[in-house]
Amino acid sequence: MVIHESAEDYLESILILQEQRGEVHSIDIVNRLGYSKPSVSIAMKKLRENGYISMAPDGAITLNDSGLEIASRVYTRHKVLTELFVRLGVSGEQAAEDACRVEHDLSQETFARIQEFVQQKTL
Repeated sequence: MVIHESAEDYLESILILQEQRGEVHSIDIVNRLGYSKPSVSIAMKKLRENGYISMAPDGAITLNDSGLEIASRVYTRHKVLTELFVRLGVSGEQAAEDACRVEHDLSQETFARIQEFVQQKTL
């Protein structure tokens, strides 16, 4: 199944918020991404219908295995690319912003070489 960039961003945000807070609700995603409550509600419904997330009766959002796999992949790309851009002299804020744009579009082959390069330079 093809997943759109916006869905990847939502899943990545849920993962980050889970790491920071433990429990995630739609309002946390609204605050993090700056989207409207209705937009986030629609997105959460689609993610739930596609099996990427589960929602508890109290509204707590949990990543299912497929959602966690995607979120982890995107977040790893984000972190590695941010690190690369910072090492190239880009400010941390700009590096993170640019990484967010690039993380979805790189081939796996190119990303693997970037990841190897960044890991070699940390040793």
